[in-house]
Amino acid sequence: MRLPVVVTRLRPLPPDGQGAARVPQDASAALIIPQTFGLIRAMFEGVELAKALGMIGPVMALAAVCGPVLGGVLTDTNILGAGWRSVFGVNVPLGVAVLLVSPLIREDRSPNNPRLDLVGTVLVAVAAGLLIYPLVQGNDAGWPAWTWMCMTLGVVVLAAFIRHQIEKVRRAGSTLVEPGLFRDRMFPAAMLSSLLFFAVMNGLMFVLVVFFQIGPGMSALGAGLTMLPWSIGLAVGSWFAGAVLVPRFGARVMRAGVVMTVLGLGSTAVLITAPAFELTWRLPAPLLVAGTGLGMFTVPFFSSALSRIAHHETGSASGLLNAVQQLGATVGVTLLGTVFFRIARNHTTQLASCAASGTQLALWISSAMLVAVLALTYPMLSKPRRHATVT
Repeated sequence: MRLPVVVTRLRPLPPDGQGAARVPQDASAALIIPQTFGLIRAMFEGVELAKALGMIGPVMALAAVCGPVLGGVLTDTNILGAGWRSVFGVNVPLGVAVLLVSPLIREDRSPNNPRLDLVGTVLVAVAAGLLIYPLVQGNDAGWPAWTWMCMTLGVVVLAAFIRHQIEKVRRAGSTLVEPGLFRDRMFPAAMLSSLLFFAVMNGLMFVLVVFFQIGPGMSALGAGLTMLPWSIGLAVGSWFAGAVLVPRFGARVMRAGVVMTVLGLGSTAVLITAPAFELTWRLPAPLLVAGTGLGMFTVPFFSSALSRIAHHETGSASGLLNAVQQLGATVGVTLLGTVFFRIARNHTTQLASCAASGTQLALWISSAMLVAVLALTYPMLSKPRRHATVT
């Protein structure tokens, strides 16, 4: 847990030193997520375990949604002349607080020391790099041939990783991914749902914040504050779902959350083309509805995704969910951002109206992606298959 705090302190350095500091920061932060789920499984049992797992999703989602608001405040206030670089210092006091309370957290260690699958680790790291890097750089570069070649090669390497894991299982070796996670269709459906859901959430946050700045011409702070109803809705929806809805209706609340989010996004898409001076009073209500739906979805999602996971599979399952979530965020920003900028850049003479049209299309695409998430909740909530016993 100490590593993220140390490397975060390096991020406000000059630009030529930030890229080098980002690698250990992101890698060390990725180490924390699986520990979080493992510690929750060790500290809670029964109904309390379900409640604790149910809070993970809202906390992660609310943190992501609050980022643009806090980033806008720090950028506009220009603390010590640091400008946007001051956002990297936010993690330091939070990390120090975590370190202070970490001695109070119960230890949770595996009774058997698992062996690291070095070949599998290298293969999946290379595959992730080949898939994610062109997604991040492709839009600015104009999607040259090398981006498509990298992504194709990434799929090939990913297939090699899957083949390697299958062979390790056959030889009873240590695998990077627990094979039991795929014994039924629940966890794969949860992974795909996470990919699509966080693609929508992160992609739309990016598109909306950029739209509010280049469309109505808001400042970074104003754009962040315009997203405040989204954040408030997520907090309220999470609390209401956890305190009232989930105890009464169970994981089916996920479906209601998706439907409410689609209604909010659809309403936003209809109203987004209004004159700039009307957006400030027209959009808060649909953004509040969409945020509330997001909160209602996240509470039962993680507890459902991990409901059939054995204790020794927790680390692998949480690591996979985190990786898919980050990939979804990258895909969402790339996909929806490309849609937005393609329309906005093609009509520079009427930038505001074309930015609204690009945002509107991004909202409709997001709604379609959430319909797919709604369909995936059915295999997620299906009863586990009974395997026949061989006598």
